[in-house]
Amino acid sequence: MNVSLLDVVGPVMIGPSSSHTAGAAKLAKTARLIYNKPFNRVEFGLGGSFAKTYRGHFTDYALVAGAMGMSEDDENLSRSFDVAKEQGITFRFYPRDIQSEYENTARITFYNDEEHTAFYVEGASLGGGRILVTSINGLACEVNATSPTIIVQQHDVAGVVSEVSTILAENGINIGIMKVGRDTRGGTAYCIIECDEFIDPAIMKKLRAAKNVLSATVVNIKAE
Repeated sequence: MNVSLLDVVGPVMIGPSSSHTAGAAKLAKTARLIYNKPFNRVEFGLGGSFAKTYRGHFTDYALVAGAMGMSEDDENLSRSFDVAKEQGITFRFYPRDIQSEYENTARITFYNDEEHTAFYVEGASLGGGRILVTSINGLACEVNATSPTIIVQQHDVAGVVSEVSTILAENGINIGIMKVGRDTRGGTAYCIIECDEFIDPAIMKKLRAAKNVLSATVVNIKAE
């Protein structure tokens, strides 16, 4: 059996739990990076053991901290509720039945009440501070936030994936994993790309300007 250093000493974090605290904070922070827009309200639908033990294991503070952009080792994690209130962000927790093979799950929904918009990310804490994003606004995916990841939404027409790949290649970005999907044929399609290098804002500008691309978001997580 292979045992990593992470399995022995765990992640760098504010405790008490790598699954319920560190993983929760990282999941919420990744969700915020994916959303990448202003919001004034956030709700956390909790499934599995998150729903049962979130207060005792500090999961509630960790989730709010992540949504505020804090990392799992941020010393301000324990005052995340106050930070949210200072920024005019309201939040609430509620139980939710999330269909998942994982035990610690959450749906994190960001709201911009002025624009009457909502956006949600679902995922799980896997233990040892590791996470997996399983859905982005209903798009089934697998984003583990261990390398820079680009999320492209586009019209489902020929040539878009090729143009996106060309832009990345021309800028020296190597694609590690690419997954594509669509709502319906000829409707809206998605492309999730895990890369080996950080993605410069200038590259994202080119992607957003590509023909038939509706949106492009990057989660610039340092590759492990």
